[in-house]
Amino acid sequence: MIRPALRADLPRVVDIYNASIAGRMATADLEPLPVSAREAWFAEHGPRWPLWVDERDGVILGWASLSRFRDRSAYDISAELSIYVAPEAHRRGVAAGLVEHAVAAAPRLGIENLIGLVFGHNTPSLALLDRFGFERWGVMPRVTVLDGVERDIVIVGLRVG
Repeated sequence: MIRPALRADLPRVVDIYNASIAGRMATADLEPLPVSAREAWFAEHGPRWPLWVDERDGVILGWASLSRFRDRSAYDISAELSIYVAPEAHRRGVAAGLVEHAVAAAPRLGIENLIGLVFGHNTPSLALLDRFGFERWGVMPRVTVLDGVERDIVIVGLRVG
């Protein structure tokens, strides 16, 4: 069941996010974050910029968020899509369900473009988004360094409105 995240879900949301750090595939954070470091981020989400969780049998297996792409209001037709899945739930359709949910919800929220910023070496995420019709809108070459290796960011987008 995909539902809006509650404040009580934040520790699990952070646990899932932190689990992705070591793999160096999904985030530029290099060390796990405490829940307190994500309080302001959580507060930025709500009806217009939702944070959803995929909960099955009482366990949150993944989450997705739509965040402001930029902080100027003219950009508010576009949202950055982020998706994280617990390691034990990989390859179980959680990410695909969250992408599908976000794509369906975006027009109702007044969002016309979904944008993803994905590491160039994260081929599973790029393939997933490609299946949903996301196109490559650009590349920012060598803008991050992970364990001494410079990495690209691929900008993908989907026009939903």
